[in-house]
Amino acid sequence: MMDADSWDVDPADVVDASGTESELEFESSLRPKALDEFVGQTKVRSQLELLLKAAELQQRTPDHILLAGPPGLGKTTLAMIVANETGRSLRLTSGPALQNAGDLAAVLSSMVEGEVLFIDEIHRMARTAEEMLYLAMEDFRIDIMVGKGAGAQSVPLDLAPFTVVGATTRAGLLPAPLRDRFGFTAHLEFYETHELERVLARTANLLELEVSEPALAQLAGRSRGTPRIANRLLRRVRDYALVHQTVADAAAVDSALALYDVDAQGLDRLDRAVLETLITRFNGGPVGVKTLAVTVGEEAETVEAVVEPFLVRIGMIARTQRGRIATPAAYAHLGHAMPEGR
Repeated sequence: MMDADSWDVDPADVVDASGTESELEFESSLRPKALDEFVGQTKVRSQLELLLKAAELQQRTPDHILLAGPPGLGKTTLAMIVANETGRSLRLTSGPALQNAGDLAAVLSSMVEGEVLFIDEIHRMARTAEEMLYLAMEDFRIDIMVGKGAGAQSVPLDLAPFTVVGATTRAGLLPAPLRDRFGFTAHLEFYETHELERVLARTANLLELEVSEPALAQLAGRSRGTPRIANRLLRRVRDYALVHQTVADAAAVDSALALYDVDAQGLDRLDRAVLETLITRFNGGPVGVKTLAVTVGEEAETVEAVVEPFLVRIGMIARTQRGRIATPAAYAHLGHAMPEGR
Protein backbone atom coordinates (compact mmCIF):
# COMPACT_ATOMS: atom_id res chain seq x y z
CA MET A 1 0.00 0.00 0.00
CA MET A 2 2.52 2.59 1.06
CA ASP A 3 6.09 2.88 0.00
CA ALA A 4 8.99 2.83 2.25
CA ASP A 5 11.75 5.38 1.96
CA SER A 6 12.42 7.70 4.75
CA TRP A 7 9.63 9.22 2.80
CA ASP A 8 8.15 6.25 1.06
CA VAL A 9 9.95 2.92 1.03
CA ASP A 10 8.59 0.20 -1.26
CA PRO A 11 7.70 -2.81 0.95
CA ALA A 12 8.57 -5.12 -1.95
CA ASP A 13 12.11 -3.81 -1.78
CA VAL A 14 12.51 -4.33 1.97
CA VAL A 15 14.63 -7.30 3.01
CA ASP A 16 14.66 -8.12 6.70
CA ALA A 17 17.95 -9.86 7.50
CA SER A 18 16.77 -11.07 10.89
CA GLY A 19 13.59 -12.59 9.48
CA THR A 20 11.64 -11.49 12.56
CA GLU A 21 10.83 -7.81 12.05
CA SER A 22 7.85 -7.27 9.76
CA GLU A 23 8.12 -5.19 6.61
CA LEU A 24 5.72 -2.62 8.02
CA GLU A 25 7.83 -2.18 11.15
CA PHE A 26 10.93 -1.79 9.01
CA GLU A 27 9.15 0.73 6.80
CA SER A 28 7.95 2.69 9.80
CA SER A 29 11.43 2.81 11.30
CA LEU A 30 12.77 4.70 8.26
CA ARG A 31 10.07 7.38 8.25
CA PRO A 32 10.61 10.72 10.00
CA LYS A 33 8.31 11.07 13.00
CA ALA A 34 8.36 14.87 13.33
CA LEU A 35 8.60 17.92 11.09
CA ASP A 36 12.12 18.76 12.29
CA GLU A 37 13.29 15.29 11.16
CA PHE A 38 11.77 15.68 7.68
CA VAL A 39 14.40 16.65 5.11
CA GLY A 40 13.52 19.04 2.29
CA GLN A 41 10.25 20.82 1.45
CA THR A 42 11.33 23.73 3.65
CA LYS A 43 8.42 26.01 2.78
CA VAL A 44 5.79 23.30 3.24
CA ARG A 45 7.28 22.31 6.59
CA SER A 46 7.13 25.92 7.81
CA GLN A 47 3.53 26.27 6.66
CA LEU A 48 2.48 23.03 8.34
CA GLU A 49 4.30 23.96 11.53
CA LEU A 50 2.40 27.26 11.71
CA LEU A 51 -0.94 25.58 10.98
CA LEU A 52 -0.47 22.88 13.62
CA LYS A 53 0.85 25.30 16.26
CA ALA A 54 -2.10 27.66 15.76
CA ALA A 55 -4.54 24.78 16.14
CA GLU A 56 -2.79 23.69 19.35
CA LEU A 57 -2.94 27.19 20.84
CA GLN A 58 -6.63 27.47 19.99
CA GLN A 59 -7.34 23.94 21.24
CA ARG A 60 -9.09 22.88 18.04
CA THR A 61 -8.55 20.33 15.31
CA PRO A 62 -6.25 21.54 12.51
CA ASP A 63 -7.73 22.64 9.20
CA HIS A 64 -8.08 20.07 6.46
CA ILE A 65 -4.85 19.65 4.46
CA LEU A 66 -4.32 18.80 0.80
CA LEU A 67 -0.88 17.51 -0.21
CA ALA A 68 -0.28 17.74 -3.95
CA GLY A 69 2.76 16.65 -5.92
CA PRO A 70 4.44 13.85 -7.87
CA PRO A 71 4.80 10.37 -6.34
CA GLY A 72 7.57 9.67 -3.85
CA LEU A 73 8.02 13.14 -2.35
CA GLY A 74 6.64 12.43 1.12
CA LYS A 75 2.87 12.96 1.13
CA THR A 76 2.13 9.85 3.17
CA THR A 77 4.91 10.60 5.63
CA LEU A 78 3.69 14.18 6.12
CA ALA A 79 0.20 12.86 6.91
CA MET A 80 1.70 10.59 9.56
CA ILE A 81 3.68 13.51 10.95
CA VAL A 82 0.51 15.63 11.20
CA ALA A 83 -1.11 12.92 13.31
CA ASN A 84 2.02 12.46 15.41
CA GLU A 85 2.52 16.19 15.99
CA THR A 86 -1.08 16.60 17.15
CA GLY A 87 -0.95 13.49 19.31
CA ARG A 88 -3.87 11.93 17.46
CA SER A 89 -4.39 8.58 15.79
CA LEU A 90 -4.29 8.22 12.01
CA ARG A 91 -6.90 6.49 9.87
CA LEU A 92 -5.64 5.52 6.39
CA THR A 93 -7.68 4.86 3.28
CA SER A 94 -7.52 5.67 -0.42
CA GLY A 95 -9.70 7.16 -3.13
CA PRO A 96 -10.12 3.89 -5.08
CA ALA A 97 -11.34 2.19 -1.88
CA LEU A 98 -14.16 4.73 -1.46
CA GLN A 99 -16.38 3.73 -4.37
CA ASN A 100 -19.71 4.72 -2.86
CA ALA A 101 -21.15 6.87 -0.09
CA GLY A 102 -21.62 3.84 2.17
CA ASP A 103 -17.88 3.12 2.21
CA LEU A 104 -17.13 6.66 3.34
CA ALA A 105 -19.99 6.74 5.85
CA ALA A 106 -18.61 3.62 7.52
CA VAL A 107 -15.21 5.28 7.93
CA LEU A 108 -16.50 8.66 9.11
CA SER A 109 -19.05 7.33 11.59
CA SER A 110 -16.37 5.37 13.46
CA MET A 111 -13.90 8.24 13.85
CA VAL A 112 -13.17 9.79 17.24
CA GLU A 113 -12.64 13.46 18.01
CA GLY A 114 -9.43 14.93 16.64
CA GLU A 115 -8.54 11.87 14.56
CA VAL A 116 -6.69 12.39 11.28
CA LEU A 117 -8.17 10.77 8.17
CA PHE A 118 -5.62 10.29 5.39
CA ILE A 119 -7.08 9.70 1.91
CA ASP A 120 -4.42 8.80 -0.62
CA GLU A 121 -5.13 9.46 -4.33
CA ILE A 122 -8.17 11.45 -3.23
CA HIS A 123 -8.92 12.49 -6.82
CA ARG A 124 -9.97 8.89 -7.54
CA MET A 125 -12.90 8.87 -5.11
CA ALA A 126 -16.35 8.05 -6.45
CA ARG A 127 -18.60 11.05 -7.08
CA THR A 128 -21.17 10.00 -4.47
CA ALA A 129 -18.46 9.68 -1.82
CA GLU A 130 -17.06 13.11 -2.77
CA GLU A 131 -20.44 14.74 -2.26
CA MET A 132 -20.78 13.17 1.19
CA LEU A 133 -17.25 14.31 2.07
CA TYR A 134 -18.15 17.94 1.24
CA LEU A 135 -20.69 18.08 4.05
CA ALA A 136 -18.55 16.08 6.45
CA MET A 137 -15.54 18.37 6.05
CA GLU A 138 -17.53 21.59 6.34
CA ASP A 139 -20.21 20.83 8.93
CA PHE A 140 -18.96 17.56 10.50
CA ARG A 141 -22.22 15.95 9.56
CA ILE A 142 -23.42 13.36 7.06
CA ASP A 143 -26.88 12.37 5.88
CA ILE A 144 -27.65 8.65 5.82
CA MET A 145 -30.55 7.25 3.84
CA VAL A 146 -32.65 4.80 5.86
CA GLY A 147 -35.15 2.56 4.10
CA LYS A 148 -35.92 2.16 0.44
CA GLY A 149 -38.34 3.50 -2.10
CA ALA A 150 -41.05 6.00 -1.13
CA GLY A 151 -40.48 5.35 2.57
CA ALA A 152 -36.76 6.20 2.52
CA GLN A 153 -35.70 8.97 4.91
CA SER A 154 -32.56 11.05 5.25
CA VAL A 155 -31.23 10.85 8.81
CA PRO A 156 -28.55 13.38 9.82
CA LEU A 157 -25.59 12.01 11.77
CA ASP A 158 -23.29 14.37 13.65
CA LEU A 159 -19.58 13.60 13.52
CA ALA A 160 -16.78 14.36 15.96
CA PRO A 161 -14.43 17.09 14.64
CA PHE A 162 -11.60 15.55 12.62
CA THR A 163 -8.93 16.53 10.10
CA VAL A 164 -8.81 15.24 6.54
CA VAL A 165 -5.38 15.00 4.93
CA GLY A 166 -5.77 14.32 1.22
CA ALA A 167 -2.93 13.35 -1.10
CA THR A 168 -3.05 13.64 -4.86
CA THR A 169 -0.64 13.38 -7.75
CA ARG A 170 -3.14 15.11 -10.04
CA ALA A 171 -4.60 18.11 -8.25
CA GLY A 172 -6.27 19.33 -11.44
CA LEU A 173 -8.66 16.35 -11.33
CA LEU A 174 -10.08 17.38 -7.97
CA PRO A 175 -13.50 19.04 -8.31
CA ALA A 176 -13.50 22.67 -7.17
CA PRO A 177 -16.05 22.14 -4.33
CA LEU A 178 -13.79 19.53 -2.75
CA ARG A 179 -10.57 21.48 -3.31
CA ASP A 180 -12.11 24.59 -1.73
CA ARG A 181 -12.90 22.77 1.50
CA PHE A 182 -9.24 22.26 2.32
CA GLY A 183 -7.95 25.01 4.56
CA PHE A 184 -4.38 24.53 3.36
CA THR A 185 -2.94 23.14 0.12
CA ALA A 186 0.73 22.17 0.06
CA HIS A 187 2.51 21.78 -3.27
CA LEU A 188 5.49 19.44 -2.88
CA GLU A 189 8.46 20.08 -5.15
CA PHE A 190 11.18 17.81 -6.46
CA TYR A 191 14.29 17.69 -4.25
CA GLU A 192 17.61 19.33 -4.96
CA THR A 193 20.68 17.10 -5.08
CA HIS A 194 22.08 18.37 -1.77
CA GLU A 195 18.73 17.61 -0.08
CA LEU A 196 18.74 14.08 -1.45
CA GLU A 197 22.24 13.60 -0.08
CA ARG A 198 20.88 14.42 3.39
CA VAL A 199 18.00 11.99 2.85
CA LEU A 200 20.41 9.26 1.81
CA ALA A 201 22.79 9.95 4.69
CA ARG A 202 19.90 9.64 7.15
CA THR A 203 18.68 6.38 5.60
CA ALA A 204 22.20 4.93 5.47
CA ASN A 205 22.58 5.70 9.16
CA LEU A 206 19.30 3.95 9.97
CA LEU A 207 20.37 0.97 7.86
CA GLU A 208 23.77 0.97 9.64
CA LEU A 209 25.44 1.23 6.24
CA GLU A 210 28.68 3.12 5.72
CA VAL A 211 28.53 5.05 2.45
CA SER A 212 31.21 7.41 1.17
CA GLU A 213 30.30 11.01 0.36
CA PRO A 214 31.11 10.61 -3.37
CA ALA A 215 28.78 7.60 -3.43
CA LEU A 216 25.98 9.62 -1.80
CA ALA A 217 26.49 12.39 -4.34
CA GLN A 218 26.29 9.91 -7.21
CA LEU A 219 23.13 8.33 -5.86
CA ALA A 220 21.51 11.71 -5.29
CA GLY A 221 22.29 12.77 -8.84
CA ARG A 222 20.61 9.66 -10.28
CA SER A 223 17.46 9.80 -8.15
CA ARG A 224 15.24 12.04 -10.30
CA GLY A 225 14.80 14.49 -7.43
CA THR A 226 12.71 11.90 -5.57
CA PRO A 227 13.49 10.51 -2.09
CA ARG A 228 11.62 7.27 -2.77
CA ILE A 229 13.87 6.51 -5.72
CA ALA A 230 16.97 7.63 -3.81
CA ASN A 231 16.30 5.18 -0.99
CA ARG A 232 15.44 2.41 -3.41
CA LEU A 233 18.77 2.85 -5.19
CA LEU A 234 20.59 2.98 -1.86
CA ARG A 235 19.16 -0.40 -0.93
CA ARG A 236 20.33 -1.84 -4.24
CA VAL A 237 23.84 -0.53 -3.55
CA ARG A 238 23.66 -2.03 -0.07
CA ASP A 239 22.70 -5.39 -1.59
CA TYR A 240 25.55 -5.17 -4.09
CA ALA A 241 28.10 -4.35 -1.39
CA LEU A 242 26.80 -7.20 0.77
CA VAL A 243 26.86 -9.84 -1.96
CA HIS A 244 30.25 -8.78 -3.37
CA GLN A 245 31.72 -8.16 0.09
CA THR A 246 32.86 -4.66 -0.78
CA VAL A 247 32.37 -1.18 0.59
CA ALA A 248 29.56 1.12 -0.56
CA ASP A 249 31.75 3.57 -2.44
CA ALA A 250 31.43 5.34 -5.80
CA ALA A 251 32.67 2.26 -7.67
CA ALA A 252 30.01 0.11 -6.00
CA VAL A 253 27.36 2.66 -6.95
CA ASP A 254 28.50 2.56 -10.59
CA SER A 255 28.50 -1.22 -10.70
CA ALA A 256 25.20 -1.69 -8.88
CA LEU A 257 23.28 0.87 -10.90
CA ALA A 258 24.77 -0.40 -14.16
CA LEU A 259 23.39 -3.80 -13.21
CA TYR A 260 19.94 -2.25 -12.73
CA ASP A 261 20.15 -0.19 -15.96
CA VAL A 262 20.21 3.21 -14.25
CA ASP A 263 22.53 5.59 -16.06
CA ALA A 264 24.37 8.73 -14.94
CA GLN A 265 21.32 10.96 -15.34
CA GLY A 266 18.91 8.56 -13.65
CA LEU A 267 17.35 7.20 -16.86
CA ASP A 268 16.36 3.54 -16.71
CA ARG A 269 15.75 0.97 -19.43
CA LEU A 270 12.25 2.22 -20.27
CA ASP A 271 13.31 5.87 -20.40
CA ARG A 272 16.07 5.06 -22.86
CA ALA A 273 13.78 2.79 -24.89
CA VAL A 274 11.29 5.64 -25.31
CA LEU A 275 14.03 8.06 -26.39
CA GLU A 276 15.69 5.52 -28.69
CA THR A 277 12.35 4.72 -30.34
CA LEU A 278 11.47 8.37 -30.73
CA ILE A 279 14.82 9.12 -32.40
CA THR A 280 15.40 6.03 -34.54
CA ARG A 281 11.86 4.96 -35.47
CA PHE A 282 10.18 8.35 -35.75
CA ASN A 283 13.13 10.55 -36.73
CA GLY A 284 12.84 12.52 -33.49
CA GLY A 285 9.09 13.10 -33.76
CA PRO A 286 6.57 14.53 -33.49
CA VAL A 287 4.67 11.39 -32.53
CA GLY A 288 1.64 10.74 -30.33
CA VAL A 289 2.14 9.22 -26.90
CA LYS A 290 -0.14 6.25 -27.69
CA THR A 291 1.86 5.37 -30.78
CA LEU A 292 5.08 5.74 -28.84
CA ALA A 293 3.78 3.50 -26.04
CA VAL A 294 2.67 0.74 -28.43
CA THR A 295 6.06 0.79 -30.14
CA VAL A 296 7.97 0.25 -26.87
CA GLY A 297 5.42 -2.32 -25.64
CA GLU A 298 4.08 -0.33 -22.69
CA GLU A 299 0.73 1.13 -21.70
CA ALA A 300 0.15 4.71 -22.81
CA GLU A 301 -0.67 5.68 -19.21
CA THR A 302 2.71 4.34 -18.03
CA VAL A 303 4.61 6.35 -20.60
CA GLU A 304 2.56 9.49 -19.96
CA ALA A 305 2.55 9.34 -16.16
CA VAL A 306 5.87 7.68 -15.31
CA VAL A 307 8.36 8.21 -18.14
CA GLU A 308 7.40 11.43 -19.84
CA PRO A 309 7.30 13.85 -16.85
CA PHE A 310 10.94 13.17 -15.99
CA LEU A 311 12.15 13.35 -19.58
CA VAL A 312 10.29 16.63 -20.07
CA ARG A 313 11.67 18.02 -16.81
CA ILE A 314 15.29 17.33 -17.78
CA GLY A 315 14.74 18.64 -21.30
CA MET A 316 15.02 15.46 -23.36
CA ILE A 317 11.44 15.43 -24.64
CA ALA A 318 9.26 18.36 -25.60
CA ARG A 319 5.49 18.34 -25.94
CA THR A 320 3.97 19.98 -28.99
CA GLN A 321 0.45 20.16 -30.41
CA ARG A 322 1.43 17.51 -32.97
CA GLY A 323 3.03 15.15 -30.47
CA ARG A 324 6.28 14.47 -28.60
CA ILE A 325 9.66 15.41 -30.06
CA ALA A 326 13.22 14.56 -29.00
CA THR A 327 15.41 17.51 -28.07
CA PRO A 328 19.14 17.98 -28.79
CA ALA A 329 19.84 16.82 -25.22
CA ALA A 330 18.23 13.45 -25.98
CA TYR A 331 20.33 13.01 -29.13
CA ALA A 332 23.49 13.91 -27.22
CA HIS A 333 22.69 11.59 -24.30
CA LEU A 334 22.15 8.59 -26.55
CA GLY A 335 25.08 9.47 -28.80
CA HIS A 336 23.06 10.16 -31.96
CA ALA A 337 23.75 12.95 -34.40
CA MET A 338 21.02 15.52 -34.86
CA PRO A 339 19.43 15.33 -38.36
CA GLU A 340 20.10 18.34 -40.54
CA GLY A 341 17.35 20.94 -40.49
CA ARG A 342 15.98 20.02 -37.05
